Amino acid sequence: MTSSNASTRSPRPFKACALGLAVASSSGYAIAEQAGQKALQLDNINVDAQSGSPYKTEHSASSKLAKPLLDMPQTITVVPAQVIQEQQALSLRQVLSNVSGITFNAGEGGGGSGDSINIRGFSANSNIQIDGLRDSAQTNRTDTFNIEQVEVIKGPNSVFGGAGTTGGSINIISKQPQDRAFTRLGGSVGTDNYYRMTLDSNQPLEGVGENSAFRVNLMGHQNDVAGREEIDRERWGLAPSLRLGFSESTRLTLSAFHQVDDNLPDYGVPALDGKKLGGVSREDYFGWKNLDKEEVEQSSFTANFEHDFNDNLRLQNLTRYSHIARDTIVSASHVNTTGVPAGRYRPAGPQGYGRDATTEMWINQTNLVSNFNLLGMRHDLVTGVEVSRETLDLKTYGHGLGNALYPTDGYDLSNPPGKWTGPSNKATSGYTETELTNQALYVFDTIALHEQWDLNLGLRYDKFKGEAQGYGADHVKTSDVDSTDEKLSGRAGLVYKPTENGRIYVAWGNSFNPSAESLASTGGGLTTATADLSPEKNETWELGTKWELLDKRLELDAALFRVEKTNARETMADGSTQLAGKQRVQGLEVGVTGHITEQWDVFANYTFLDSETLDAADTAAGIAREGQALGNTPPRSLNLWTTYKLPADWTVGYGARYVSERNVTSSTTAKLDAYWVHNAMVAYRVNEQLDLQLNVNNLFDEDYVERVRQQNGTDARSSAIEYGDARSAILSATYAF
Repeated sequence: MTSSNASTRSPRPFKACALGLAVASSSGYAIAEQAGQKALQLDNINVDAQSGSPYKTEHSASSKLAKPLLDMPQTITVVPAQVIQEQQALSLRQVLSNVSGITFNAGEGGGGSGDSINIRGFSANSNIQIDGLRDSAQTNRTDTFNIEQVEVIKGPNSVFGGAGTTGGSINIISKQPQDRAFTRLGGSVGTDNYYRMTLDSNQPLEGVGENSAFRVNLMGHQNDVAGREEIDRERWGLAPSLRLGFSESTRLTLSAFHQVDDNLPDYGVPALDGKKLGGVSREDYFGWKNLDKEEVEQSSFTANFEHDFNDNLRLQNLTRYSHIARDTIVSASHVNTTGVPAGRYRPAGPQGYGRDATTEMWINQTNLVSNFNLLGMRHDLVTGVEVSRETLDLKTYGHGLGNALYPTDGYDLSNPPGKWTGPSNKATSGYTETELTNQALYVFDTIALHEQWDLNLGLRYDKFKGEAQGYGADHVKTSDVDSTDEKLSGRAGLVYKPTENGRIYVAWGNSFNPSAESLASTGGGLTTATADLSPEKNETWELGTKWELLDKRLELDAALFRVEKTNARETMADGSTQLAGKQRVQGLEVGVTGHITEQWDVFANYTFLDSETLDAADTAAGIAREGQALGNTPPRSLNLWTTYKLPADWTVGYGARYVSERNVTSSTTAKLDAYWVHNAMVAYRVNEQLDLQLNVNNLFDEDYVERVRQQNGTDARSSAIEYGDARSAILSATYAF
């Protein structure tokens, strides 16, 4: 037995650097005045001119979406670089907080504490892409330093993203080399030991082919989490990219990404029925700081080859290799309040539970984009093929913590110890090896039937194969399962153009969820009970309209939709798993994006969700789930971000986010409280080189539950809730030359 000191937190290296960078940026004012250089605005990759508003995106960056977003018969929300910068949004979760109809789940000990995202009530954990390529690893996407924009495609769309995509999918667009030279230095300081520095530099390579350029993004960051004692975050990242123009029609872009995180995982505070236990405060930490850790190292390499045969025919080939090593030790915030005096507890969930996981992925995607006329009708055709292989090597281990080592009268609920002082004995508990392969063929065609009518069609074939082997601590194989699913997915939409600036559309699409969908992310899902089950099936219907107003500066969107999952996996009373469930989510989406006036920009959206479990097996306690709303699916959610340019180079911004009361789980009516969160920003352009910006988040210091485990909990084992960040302030300086 050894004393506990399993995790040694490294010192924070970025404070002095960030302060120095902020001072350098400010002192650069005098230098910039003498140099007389102009700051350069970054281009959005593969995005047309923004019609006067940096909030309004005209095109998706994906080759699969060949038409302008106005002409796409689907709800697609793009969070642009301008909004990300104005909000100082750091993580993918913070960026997605700008999109209504999205909620976040808390991490689970069995599956790790990575991003857990719901779109329209359904999990999107395995439906995240980077630059159009699947990125299903279970990890926290903690930083935006190399993100240009984030696209959210709502509704089942396996035709675009393959397996999954019940509620929708997320496409993260990376920063790419541009045609103009610029360098931007950024430094930030803030409350809760917030220090950050960034560099974004782009340089055209004159004399090296046609339109060649090199771009590099650097980041160093650290902060404590506002409102959460003990929790801290630290990371650094590097993302170089090189564009080589072999000719005006042929180019190759090589990109690399590397990020290292050292965080203390946070599993929130104990709760029953969505409410924290009496005596517990938002700030309390229920883990073991000297045991728990989250160490993540992410690396990827991407090659994007493009060739224009002519103005109407283009070839693109994307290849990526990614490697993520993630070693985490977590101690869940579940507590047992039975058998101890009032106001005290014993830990009830996994304590000192370790997951040492390595995920690797190879993926290749080829797209042929063509435009032609046939039988008097215009066709915008995209055909493609995609192949991928993902593997997960997972070792689980523990430290021997348990009831025998806890005090007989437990710990104080209002003052959890936070550090483990008893003995610990690290021991491996098992190994999991998984492999997920996929081969896909797809075709999309937008047919101009008439000046005012477009028909949008898509079809995709997937062959999805999963294998999983389990081993005990002694490396003896304990399980070996595999599955193969072959599915056709489709999408069809009809677009009517009553005017040049207006669209009315109706659309249908479907998707599928195989048992092996999450195999390469969590290692779970595929068991002997599920291996022979057919994939879950999902369908969506959508009726919507899109309008460009005010000389195309402002876009209004609205859509009615229905999503149905017709054969959800259910655990039956005898313990077997059957396709016996049916769920439905229907509702309304409304969005407003762009310039209201030359000074006033807005990015806002509202979602109404009417969710219901239509068919389900009863729970073990005999509670009927039929008729219940889905867990963590709020009926109403609203997001607003707006800025106004004042005289003398001042800009003010305001943001609000509303989430209505919602069920904790789909099996009871226990509710999570509704909440409003307000944010504010003020920016000042000192000159054309130097910008200063102050952000205050959670302006009124609202206590609100942002992430939840979909469990109600009991006295013997509570659930847990995770609060959103408390009030914080960030002062940033950006110097451009």
